[in-house]
Amino acid sequence: MQLPSSRLLFSLAFLGCAGIIAVALYLEHVVGLVPCPLCYVQRVAVILFAVVCLLAALHNPARLGQRIYAALSTLAVGLGIAAAGRQIWLQGLPEDELPACLPSLDYMLEAFPLQDVISKMLHGTADCAEVTWTLLGLNLAEISLLGFIAMLIFSLFIMLRKTVR
Repeated sequence: MQLPSSRLLFSLAFLGCAGIIAVALYLEHVVGLVPCPLCYVQRVAVILFAVVCLLAALHNPARLGQRIYAALSTLAVGLGIAAAGRQIWLQGLPEDELPACLPSLDYMLEAFPLQDVISKMLHGTADCAEVTWTLLGLNLAEISLLGFIAMLIFSLFIMLRKTVR
């Protein structure tokens, strides 16, 4: 049985990420869910993963290159897993232990240095603990974590498989 080419796999992963971002934008702009700081971090992680997959699909590298792209995508997945995990952890905290809410992202980008904005976004807020939407009993952070685990499995598969260009 012939394994699918790495170009095809990276292309499919890119399209999957495009679908994830499309759903996130739909939930924000059509359904009206307001993303929290950790949601933005998770979006960035998905976009980074997608960009790595797109570059890999366009480049169509040999074995070493495939593994390098897979390692880079794993770094993006690590950021996503950390952000989704933090959000799930915040959702389990009692209300009196939650961090204070932050001003809007637009305001923070105007008022604070970039490193402070990034630090505040990575820590999350009480907004991040709010569960406003579920699907099959899972909230968005849990669904996001499952997506990042799937991306991690994809990256590990690319790293460990025998090369098919």
